[in-house]
Amino acid sequence: MEKSNLTILLIHPEISRTKYNFVGIIENECLELEYISTILKEKGYKVHLYDGQVEQQTVEEKIEECHPDIVYVCGRTRQENFILEYCKTAKKTNKHIITIIGGLHAQLCYKRMYKDDVDYILTTFDIYKILDIIDYHYNNKKINLENVEGICYKKNNSWIKNKQSAFDINKLPLPDRSYFYEHSNNYRYLEMKHSAWVRTAYCCPYDCKFCHRKKMNMGQYVCRDIKDVVEEIANIKSDNIYIVDDDFLVNKDRLNEFIRLIKEKNIKKRYICYGRSDFIAKNETLMKNLKDIGLYYVLVGLEAIDDKQLNDYNKKSSVYNNVRSIEICNYLKINIMGMFIIDLDYTAKDFKNLYKWIKNHHLKHVAISIFTPEMETETYEEYKDRIITNNPSHWDYLHLVAKPTKMSIKRFYFNYYKLLIKLFIKAKREGVYDFIDYKDYIISFVANIFKTKRSNDDE
Repeated sequence: MEKSNLTILLIHPEISRTKYNFVGIIENECLELEYISTILKEKGYKVHLYDGQVEQQTVEEKIEECHPDIVYVCGRTRQENFILEYCKTAKKTNKHIITIIGGLHAQLCYKRMYKDDVDYILTTFDIYKILDIIDYHYNNKKINLENVEGICYKKNNSWIKNKQSAFDINKLPLPDRSYFYEHSNNYRYLEMKHSAWVRTAYCCPYDCKFCHRKKMNMGQYVCRDIKDVVEEIANIKSDNIYIVDDDFLVNKDRLNEFIRLIKEKNIKKRYICYGRSDFIAKNETLMKNLKDIGLYYVLVGLEAIDDKQLNDYNKKSSVYNNVRSIEICNYLKINIMGMFIIDLDYTAKDFKNLYKWIKNHHLKHVAISIFTPEMETETYEEYKDRIITNNPSHWDYLHLVAKPTKMSIKRFYFNYYKLLIKLFIKAKREGVYDFIDYKDYIISFVANIFKTKRSNDDE
């Protein structure tokens, strides 16, 4: 087959088939697929994107419509069931379709993808390996799969895993944002509509116990040239930019150069980014300068309200830094999204104390996650005897995946949903997220308190 005749379907799975998909509240641009789309179109291939967050038709209907030769699916742990379902659907539609799985989940949990309906797995951020697979199958190039780093493939009905390798993010092309522009009513972050994703680094320079991002890209933290980042931002047709690095507030010199270049180019946009409380606490002037160029939301992993818990998480920060970061952001009128972890050792009193702490420190924006031992990490091994589910959709930080220590599972959920209801009522009173149907969510939370099986348990 001539390469110009190849059709490739790139899929980003749906998050959930319940209201907990957060469609219309937080929708993530398919940045990884947009990078891949660029390199495929440069080779003359026909490319289709399908985002389960926004599409009305099913994956099966999309496959029947575009007749792809290759289907590529990426996603996170909670999307594993959908990822494998889509590969099965592709093979059922046409057994000759080549199926490839990539994304964050595949880098660490590739063995969970060893299925009959899967042909290849990418264990690297190096999207150019997809071109090697295409050349091997279609372009008569003598590609030895054994020498292609960062992939898993089948040989004689057995899976082979090749050596993994880190990838230099500076080798990425500019993303093909045509799909993003076609869906101007989607991809919002809360009230920030049509927010474009920008990535400036891979991996994370920190090593918190609860997080597996440090293991991505073979543990190598690599950054893009900040001039290229600003040039990309300048050319994006959106006023809202979501910088999706695991932590953007790392290097002061790099941030100062970012600020200088944004001002020099007179770019007027609003920004969302992740940052740590210790950085914010120590850099009030820099935070003011970021506010001046448009920083609107900073997402901060506060995690806990006592130093012992922070130390147990290897956070290398303190409650003082948490408090100070909230004070600085509130003073500068930067929206700080405080992210907390509900630990498995929580008591009923701990749930109450967390709510009081949030209220007393005037924290308007809050995200609550249940402590989740990530698959294929040391933390998972530590908790493996307490794991209560093997359903990957439960790795969404909304489910218990390991037994709590101080109360029953049912009692834990009772206190968890009680906390969420109180936070939602607090947010409604303060006029936060007025576009959300609070009543609908609160009714759902109340129902889940009394259910043996919750509405998002079976996916």
